[in-house]
Amino acid sequence: MLTLEKAIRKRIINLAEERNITINKVSTLSGLPHTTLLSFMNEETHDPRISTLLHICEAFDISLNEFFKDNLFNEVKSE
Repeated sequence: MLTLEKAIRKRIINLAEERNITINKVSTLSGLPHTTLLSFMNEETHDPRISTLLHICEAFDISLNEFFKDNLFNEVKSE
């Protein structure tokens, strides 16, 4: 089962790999503290705020719509 939280993490990883950048670089580009993004990516925190996702999208130069317009999110099930 793919939860929304896991799908978001996987999407961030996929976008970073496509652009050949690290999660630390995503943090820098997004303006988010490294600890904020790394805590989510390391499953220490859960359910990022939509404003946090917006900053992440800005780092990838995509919209929220583009972020969620991925087949990963078709597989998401509620817990």
